[in-house]
Formats: sequence, C-alpha cells, structure tokens
Amino acid sequence: MAEKPHLNLIFTGHVDHGKSTLVGRILYDSGALPENELRKLKEEAEKVGKPTFEFAFAMDTTKEERERGVTIDIAHKDFKTNKYYFTIIDAPGHKDFVKNMITGASQADAAVLVISAKEGVQAQTIEHAFLLKVLGVQQFVFAFNKMDAVNYDRTKFEDVKAAVKAKLKPIGYPVDQIPCVPVSALKGDNVVKKSTTMDWYTGPTLLEALDQLKEPEKPTDKPLRLPVQEVFTITGHGTVPVGRVESGVLKPGEKVIFMPEGITGEVKSIEMHHQPLEKAIPGDNVGFAVKGVDKKAIKRGSVVGTPDNPPKVAQEFTAQIVVLNHPTAIGKNYTPVFHIHTAQVACTITDILEKKDPKTGATTQKNPDFIKTGDVAIVKVKPTRPVVVERYQDFAPLGRFAIRDMGQTVAAGVVLDVVPKKE
Repeated sequence: MAEKPHLNLIFTGHVDHGKSTLVGRILYDSGALPENELRKLKEEAEKVGKPTFEFAFAMDTTKEERERGVTIDIAHKDFKTNKYYFTIIDAPGHKDFVKNMITGASQADAAVLVISAKEGVQAQTIEHAFLLKVLGVQQFVFAFNKMDAVNYDRTKFEDVKAAVKAKLKPIGYPVDQIPCVPVSALKGDNVVKKSTTMDWYTGPTLLEALDQLKEPEKPTDKPLRLPVQEVFTITGHGTVPVGRVESGVLKPGEKVIFMPEGITGEVKSIEMHHQPLEKAIPGDNVGFAVKGVDKKAIKRGSVVGTPDNPPKVAQEFTAQIVVLNHPTAIGKNYTPVFHIHTAQVACTITDILEKKDPKTGATTQKNPDFIKTGDVAIVKVKPTRPVVVERYQDFAPLGRFAIRDMGQTVAAGVVLDVVPKKE
C-alpha cells in the first residue's frame, strides 16, 4: 500500500469559537482518537467542571490549559482521510499565543479557519486570516462552528458567511473558491459524518472539503536547494552533511556547491533511514557523502545547490514582517537574530519602508520611524555576515523567517526581494 500524500494542516480562529473541540471531534470520528482515550478525557473534563470540553482536551494536554480551558502550546496530531494523511498543527487562538501560531503557519500547507456561527466574525478571526496570508499559507477551508447553538439555522449561517467573505476579500482571499462548511463540533454534524439536521446544506463535510485540497507541489523541476542541518565526519565516507531537500533533485555523481562558502564538491552517495538512495527529492531528509569538501569548511545554515544555479547570498533583502511581540518598538538599525531555513544570523533592519493595516493589508504610513507589536511592515534588511536568502515566491522554505531577540520570537516574515552579494 503506497503511503498517502502528507499535508500539514493548521486550525486557527478566535479563542472561544470551538477550535480544539473541532479538532478533537475530527480525531475521534475519523478513528484517530481511541474510545478509551476519549473516556479518560471525559472524566478529566468533568473533574474540572467542563463536561463538554472532552474533545478539546484531546489537544489541550497541559494541566494549565485544561484548567483554563484554553489552548496554549502547539500540539501535533495525525489523522487520515480517503486521499491524504494529515498532521494537525494546532494553533492557539489566545492573543498572547499568536507567536506560536506563526511557528505553526510557517509549516502549514493549508488552514482551517474556525468561525462561530453564534458569535460571528471577531477581530481576531480577521487578524489570524491576515497572518496566515502574510506567512504564505495558500489553501483554506472555512468551518462555521456551533451550528447547534443557532438551531442549525440556515439564515444565520448565510449571514455570518457573507460577513466573513466581505472582510476577507479585501485582504486577497479568493473567497468564492473556499469551501464554507456549517458544522457542530460538539454534536459532530458535518465534521466527518454528514448532518441529518441541515438538509438545506448540500456541500461537502469538513473531511470531504479537506480531501479537495491540492497536494503540495514537490518542486523537483526547480534548482536544487538543500539547507544543511548538521555536518558529520563518518569513517569510510568522509564529510557527510545532513538536511532536507527543499527543491530540485540530488543525485550521486553530481557536482554541488555550498553557499555562502562557495565550496564545490561531488556527491558520492546518499542515504535516507540508512538506505542508499539513487536520488533525493523535495521532502526527503537525507545524509550524503561529498568528495573534496572539508567538514570544517561548511556548517549548519550552509545551503547546497548546483554550480550552474547556486543559492543566492544576500547583500541585503526586502521583507514583509509581522511584529508579534516586542516590549518597546523596532526602529532603524535594530539588529536581532534572524532564523531563516537552518541558518541563524544577526541582521540589521536598515530601513522601514511602509506600515500596513493588518486588518486590510492597505498601506497606512510610508517610512515610519518605528514599528511595534501588532504592526505589519515592509522593511530593508542587511545580514551582518554572508547568508543564503531567497525570495519567498521562488523558494518558499528559504524565504520565510522568524526574528528572535531576548529569548522570544519578536517577529516573523517573508522575503520579497534579494540584492545578491557581488562576487
């Protein structure tokens, strides 16, 4: 039996719109959460006086989260549909947990935006939708939850749906192509099983809508890009870098170049899970032996490409960032650490070109002096040492980054343009 294609799925939405319950319901109804686990969760839920929360508890594992009934950390859970194998990245809905959501969104192939049919669109719904867009998530499903709380009323669903579309269209959402599914996470309507209470709705269940998502492309036709995670010296093999192929194909016998070092070598052999490979394609985590490269010459953060199309080393780059969490404000000449693919490098924000409204994406100010938590901005960045940076639209995994300072993620963003270093 061939392995089903894999997708990372993120669930986001306002804090009380039933996201965790929906995730728990999918896991349970699709058979990924066994009966005895559910029973344990039910008992826990009753103990803390939240009896309808047992599904949510499937995702909310820390004691503190259970007592507060709030999702904090990102939990990973898997389930299968007819077509795909999904990993759920559960993103917290709480305001101060937006930074975790960013970490999740940067790994997601698709997102389920959960909107309560009872409470309707909230500011946070829009903010999450905008962040997903900024961070490059391209595929969406809208789940209108709590239909049981509005008596499965079609008019209520249509009204909230129209409101969501009106708000998300200006930020660039293709609202007419996105499935809008009315569900009850609590009762299980239209999640995995078709609802018997909403015969006015003829569209897909949530699970069927997920099966309509497109498989993420494996960009084998693009030039080779492989960010190095570690470098080993293995007796009999010599220098063995390890990393994940992000684009292109890696084959034994080929010449490769490591950037920013500019060192070339030849691939002798490739292994994955201790099995030799004839070729490695995007998504493969591999180790490969290279001839003519000294272990000390390359390191974590180096990127492998081919000599005829080497990875770009940035003199400077332009990026769109979201400031998630900064105690004061970010001004020019701020030099935090950028985490971009496997590299960590201090970079200076040399210029703030414009500030955007996170609710609409419209430019609100040209050349502001500083930006603060909650702002979205276009900035110019100069790395303090050579590092490979690619445009997000050319090589997504090498074009998104997190900015860390003072032990926390202060911002995240995507690369719009790169000025390559002169040789």
